[in-house]
Parts: sequence; structure tokens; C-alpha cells
Amino acid sequence: MNKSVIKKLFKYLNKNIISLSITLVLAIVSVVLTIYVPILFGNAIDLIIDKGNVNFGGLKDILFNIFIIIIIIGILQWLMMTINNYVAYRINKRIRYESFVKIQKLPLKYLDAHSHGEMVSIIINDTDQFTEGLLLGLTQAFSSVVTIIGTICFMIYINWIIAVVVVVVTPLSLFVAKFISSKTYSMFKTQSEIRAVQTGFIDEMISNLKVVKAYNHEEENIIKFNEINNKLEKCSLKATFFSSLTNPCTRFVNSVVYALVALFGALFVINPFSSALSLTVGSLSSFLSYANQYTKPFNEISSVITELQNAFACATRVFNLLDEEEEISDKDNIVLTEVVGNVKLDHVYFSYKDDQKLIEDFNLVVKPGMKVAIVGPTGCGKTTLINLLMRFYDTVSGEIRLENKSIKDVTRMSLRDSYGMVLQDTWIKCASVKENISLGKPDASMEEIIDACKKAHCHSFIKRLPNGYDTILSDEGLLSVGQKQLLCIARIMLCLPPMLILDEATSSIDTRTEIKIQEAFNTLMKGKTTFIVAHRLSTIKEADIILVMNNGNVIETGTHEELLEKQGFYANLYNSQFVKY
Repeated sequence: MNKSVIKKLFKYLNKNIISLSITLVLAIVSVVLTIYVPILFGNAIDLIIDKGNVNFGGLKDILFNIFIIIIIIGILQWLMMTINNYVAYRINKRIRYESFVKIQKLPLKYLDAHSHGEMVSIIINDTDQFTEGLLLGLTQAFSSVVTIIGTICFMIYINWIIAVVVVVVTPLSLFVAKFISSKTYSMFKTQSEIRAVQTGFIDEMISNLKVVKAYNHEEENIIKFNEINNKLEKCSLKATFFSSLTNPCTRFVNSVVYALVALFGALFVINPFSSALSLTVGSLSSFLSYANQYTKPFNEISSVITELQNAFACATRVFNLLDEEEEISDKDNIVLTEVVGNVKLDHVYFSYKDDQKLIEDFNLVVKPGMKVAIVGPTGCGKTTLINLLMRFYDTVSGEIRLENKSIKDVTRMSLRDSYGMVLQDTWIKCASVKENISLGKPDASMEEIIDACKKAHCHSFIKRLPNGYDTILSDEGLLSVGQKQLLCIARIMLCLPPMLILDEATSSIDTRTEIKIQEAFNTLMKGKTTFIVAHRLSTIKEADIILVMNNGNVIETGTHEELLEKQGFYANLYNSQFVKY
């Protein structure tokens, strides 16, 4: 078990120290009362001397006391479990919150490199198993330790020789449990990892089920899922099998202890070596009960070990996520104001992987109000350039400046507030139409929202929705891809940012609506620096400058007419759209 995991766990436990202290006190009182009950039973047995020789008065008092104590123990244990659950779910809530906040602060390169399903599995499944297994398991382990100490004290008080026999033999069960647990930790860790892979695969398949069906890939997916499922089954069975050996092995040792107590106890009842060591039938009965109570915690601890192994495996994954390096804080950076659109890229180098070069020695100067079109074949670096401008990724070397300030010296929030971005991939959150459109301007009035929607030509279909602007949307549901893209365009029409980024912003819209949207964009783009990524070259003829990219480099620049006259890469790219096959 990783010591750092335990150290991090105690950071959360310290914030619930009062509740935990109350739990521990309740556990001690409950255990002491539980241990005291066998004494009363032993005394009750000793009052039954022979036929017709029973002290019913004393027996009645003892049984009444036992009844009261059992009720008190039940209440204490109920309170203890209630507080335990409160602490467990409170910590669960905190860790989930911190995990979700962590995702917001992680760089995009981490999110791009990890399965979304895997992260969902960590935040939901691993957090649940971690908090419940660790906290409830540790509390049970504490109660077991208190029980062991208490029963030893009472056994020594009754007969120290038999107590020594019990104490010497019983630790064998701990060695057995430790040996087995050391073998099962890695198995439970592997089980947790495979479960995350399975969750990621399921999430991926459900999200892209249309594509799966379109390419008749159902059988292949079933085969792949079956492979993952078989791995999980084998790993789970193996881990459970080895961990399940703990309980029967420890029970065997405990049964041996019980037999030895009965043997030695009977000898001391029949023929004690001294009066101090003599046992009555009642005290022997109490001793046998203590032998059971003493060995029972070892069984519980061995069972808890299985839970703890699984919990520690899950906790390791949770804390690994929480320990991931965040984006560098920019709270002390400059807040951009009065942005007019001066952008400069100076000797910019960037690659997603060290061994795969992409953008090399890229230079560009953009003046306020310019329309900059970025074109080129797939994978040439167009969208990557947008990621750098928005600082979703940082340059490897070189500098990007906005209003003569390095974007690394300004806050990300003010930088991204300076851009209005419409991407080819749309995102609609589970909220009303009104909330989706006002995402960038939450305080917008209803009149402003309707005006923006009219400019984006989506007001008419919104009015036809069941509840108009109050209709609740989800990523999949009432709207087509084109309608979702119109809503994203309406967001920009509402925010009116000083600069625009349009990455295939009308790719899913019909031709007639696209012409109207282009007219609205032309109005919106007046006086605003605009970056337009386009595959349909006919849409960027009016650009002030066209950057033709290939393999991460700008190979041609100029206006549409200038580039056609050069008869170069752009001209071939443009003319290829009109070639008849």
C-alpha cells in the first residue's frame, strides 16, 4: 500500500476530526459494553447451581441488565454508522468536487491523451469505492482493535495462562491475512484499470453509435467488448479468489484457538493448579465467549483487508488525477482591455509530439479589422493555429502577441473573452435554448437574445420548439446538426467580441441559409480582426489575406486574385474544386 495515499487520506480526515472523534468514542463504549456482557452471562450461569437450586431473583436482575446493555449497544452502533456514513459521503462529495475542478484546470493535452470514459470512471466509480471502502473499513478495523485489546484485558483478569495461549496462537491468522493481501493488491489495481478501459469503450461506443451502425461495425465492437469483459472477469475472479482465501484460513486458526481455550478451561474447572487460577462453569463460559470475540475481529480485519486493497487501488487512481500538473496559474497576469485586433506571431514552433514536427518558424502580422483566411489540406495545421491563438496549447518556442503583449503574460480568461469562436463541432449543453445562447453573456436580456437569433436565422425554428426559448435541449435530441450550429452562431451574435475565429462555421448549414449567415457575418466582421478556417475556398474570396498552409508552414500568402495569378498551390487547390470527373 502506498504511504502517500494514506497521507493524502488523512488530509481529508483531519477536516472531519470532530465527527471521527465522536465515532471513536462511541466505538470504544460500544465495544466495552459488548465485552462486559459475557461476564454477566457467566454470573448468570453460576446462579444456576443444580436442579431446584437456582437464584431466580439474582438471575432476573442480571438478565434485565443484559437487556438494557444490548439496547444501548444497538443505539451506539446505529449512531456510529450514521456518523461514519456522514463522514464518508462528505469526503466523497469533496473529492468528486476537487476532481471535477481539477479537470477544468488541466491542460487540453492531458484531456486529449486520456479517454473521457476513463476519467468518468475515476470520478464516479473509483471515488465511491475509495471513500466507502477506506473510511468504513478503517472504522471497522479500529473497532476490531479495541475489541482485541478489551478481550485480552478481561481474559487476563479471569485466567492469565489461558489468555497467554490465546494471544500466542491467534497472531497466526494475521500472518496468513498479510501474506494473502500482499498478493491481491496488484490484482485489484489491475481490475480497477481494466474497469476504466471498459467504461471508456462503452462511453465511446454509445456516443458514436450512429457511426458504428453506419459502417456495420456492431459485431466487431461486440467482439472487442467481449475481450475486455473477459479480461475483467478473469482479473476479478483471480483477485476475489485469492482475497477470499483470507477468511477461511483465519477462521481455521480461530477454531484452533477456541478448541484450546475449551481444553485448558475444562482442565482448570476440574483440577485448578491454584485457587487464583480456578474457573467456574460460568467463568469458562465467559472465557469461551471472549475467545470468540477475540478471534472475530481478526476475521473482520481479514475481510476488511479485501475492501481496503480495492479501495487503495481506486484511491491511487483518484489521487493520480488530483496530482496531475495543472495549467500554470495566470491570476497575476495582465487583464486585456480595449482589444482592437493587433496580432503578431513571431517565429512560432509547435508540435503535439516531440518526434513529429508540425508548425515551424511561423510568422504573421495581423492588423485590426483584417480578415485572415487559413486554408490548406487536412492536417496541415489550420486548427492547430487556432488552438495556439486561443492558448489551448502553448507554443514550444516563439511568441504570439496580442495588442503588443505576449499572450503568456495575459490572463487566459481575458484572452479568450477577446475572441468569439464558432467551430465545426458544435456543443449544446443540457439546458434551455435561452441558456445555451447566453453562454458567453449570462446577463443578456430576452430582447438581445431574440435579436441575436434573428441575425443567426434560428429564431423561426426556435419558436416551433415545444416551449420556445425555454425548451430544454441535450447534445442529442430535438435539433439537427445544422440547427445546433446556428445556435452557436447566435452565441457570437449576442456577445459581439472584438475578434472572431470561424472554423468551418457554416459547414452543416444549407446553401440558402449559408448565404444569409455570410451576410450577417460580413456585418459582424466589420472592423473586427477575423480568422477564418475554410475548406470551401469560395467562402473566403473577400479575405484581406489568405494563408496557404502545408505541413505546418505558410507556403503562400496574398489575396484570392493574387494567389490565383501565381498559379501555385492555392490555385491548384481552388481549381480542384471545379474539376469534373
